[in-house]
Amino acid sequence: MKYPVGIQSFEKIRRDGYVYVDKTALIYQLVTQGSYYFLSRPRRFGKSLLISTLQAYFEGKRELFEGLAIAGLEKVWTARPVLHLDMNTGKYQEKDSLEKVLEEQLIRWEEKYGTGRGESTQELRFKGIVQRACEQTGHRVAILVDEYDKPLLQTFDKPELQEDYRNTLKAFYSVCKTQDRYIKLAFFTGVTKFSKVSVFSDLNNLEDISMDKQYATLCGITEEEIKKVFDDEVNELAQQEGIDKKGCYEQLALHYDGYHFCEDSEGVYNPFSLLNTLKRKKFSNYWFETGTPTFLVEVLKKNHYQLDNLTEELATADDLTGLDTAMENPVPLIYQSGYLTIKGYDKEFKMYKLGYPNKEVEEGFAHFLMPFYTPVTRDRQNFFIPNFVKDLRTGNVEGFMTRLQALFADGSYQVVGDMELYFQNCMAVIMKLLGFYVDVERHTSNGRIDIVVKTQDYIYVMELKLDDTVEAALRQIEEKGYALPYAADPRTLYKIGISFSTKTRRLEDWRAVK
Repeated sequence: MKYPVGIQSFEKIRRDGYVYVDKTALIYQLVTQGSYYFLSRPRRFGKSLLISTLQAYFEGKRELFEGLAIAGLEKVWTARPVLHLDMNTGKYQEKDSLEKVLEEQLIRWEEKYGTGRGESTQELRFKGIVQRACEQTGHRVAILVDEYDKPLLQTFDKPELQEDYRNTLKAFYSVCKTQDRYIKLAFFTGVTKFSKVSVFSDLNNLEDISMDKQYATLCGITEEEIKKVFDDEVNELAQQEGIDKKGCYEQLALHYDGYHFCEDSEGVYNPFSLLNTLKRKKFSNYWFETGTPTFLVEVLKKNHYQLDNLTEELATADDLTGLDTAMENPVPLIYQSGYLTIKGYDKEFKMYKLGYPNKEVEEGFAHFLMPFYTPVTRDRQNFFIPNFVKDLRTGNVEGFMTRLQALFADGSYQVVGDMELYFQNCMAVIMKLLGFYVDVERHTSNGRIDIVVKTQDYIYVMELKLDDTVEAALRQIEEKGYALPYAADPRTLYKIGISFSTKTRRLEDWRAVK
C-alpha cells in the first residue's frame, strides 16, 4: 500500500495510486446543500487535501473520482472556473508580505481571465476576476481559500501588523459576498476563526461547519474507516510490535484517536500520525514532532495560566469558535490548534468539557512545556525524567528528593513574577511526565499540593507546602487521612512532607516517614 504522507494533491493521490479514504459522499452533500462555508481544523488534519478534492470536483475531473462514492451521486459533471488561494505559501513577518502573496495570485488569475479598467486595488481586481471568470466560461466560480488565517497566526506578537493584515483580508474576502451572483461555492479553511473582529464581519453569510455534527468526520479518519481500508496493515503493525490485532487497535486509539469537534460526535484519528505509524510500522509522536507550538506557550505565560486547569476547562461554543480574546483567554487557541478537544457536554448550561485528545498530544505537550516551565533544558530531558522514575521504582526517596531539591535550586534565579504560580506549574509539568511511567494522582487548592505516586512496589503520599513547615505538611497527611486508603496495601508506603519557600525560591526542606 502507498501511503500519502505529506501529499496534499488529490489528483496526485489518485493518479499515482496512493490510498485514499473516501470522503466524497460528505463532499457531495456539502456542495449541493450550501454555498458559503468555513471549516476549522488543526494542522495536518487534511484541510489542504479537502480543498484539492473540491478543486478537482469543480474542475469536472470525473476520471479522478471513479470508484468513489461521489461517482454514483453526481449525474452531471461540470467544469467550472476555480480560484484557489493558498495562504500557506507565505511567511508573513514583514509589512508587505501579505500584499506580495495576494499580488502573485492575482497576476496569475489575470493572465487567464484578463484585467478591467479602474481596478486599482487588490480587492477590486479580485472582484473583476470573479465576474470575468463567470462571464467567460458561462459557469459560476468556486473560490477555495486554504489556511486563510496563516497571516494572522504568524503575527500574534505584532499587533499593529496583525491589524493591518485584518483590514486587508476583510476587504479582499468581502468580494465573496458582493459577487454572490457569480459564485457557486466559497470554502475557507483555517486553524482558527477570528469571528468578532473585522476579517469575516462583511462575509456574514459564511456557514461555520467546524462544530457541525454531520461534518465532524470530514477531516480525520474514523475507526470504521481504518478497519475498512487499513485492516491488513494494522495486522502487519501488530506483528511488528509483537501484539495481537485487537491490542494494536487499542494502542492506535490510545495514541491517535479521541478528537471530537462537537458533542456526541464520532471520534476521529489524527490522519498524519496514523498514516505515518502504519507506513513506518512504529508508534511515535509524529504529529507533535512536525510543529513547535511556541506561540501557545507565549500566550499561556502572558495570561499567567495555571497548567493544572488545562484538563478541567469548560467553554461555550462561542468560546471555542472564536479567537478574538486569545491574549486574555488562551483556551480557544489551544483547542483550535488541536492540543485540547471536546470530552463532554453539559446540555443544561451548554458548556463543553475539554481535555487532551490522546496520549501523543498529552505526552508531547508535556515534554514541550518542560524547558519553558522548569530549569530542565531540552537537551537534558532524556535523562531527567528516567532518573526520577528509577528512584521511585526502587524506593530511593533520598535520591528522588535530592534531585527535586537540586532542580529548584538550579532554576530559582531565572524566575520572575508569581513564585506560587511558578511552583505550581513546574510541579504540574514534572508530575505529568512522571505520570506516563508511574501512577500519579494530584490534588491542588489554596496554595498546597498533595500527590500520590504508585509504583509496583511503593506508594508515596506527598504533601507540598508553600511557606510552611515540613511538620505542617506531615501533620496534614495524618489529619486528612491521605494515607488511609492504602493501609491494607502490601506495597511499602512513604509519607513525604515538603516545604517550598517563595522568598528564597527554593525547595527548603523535606522529610519522609514510613
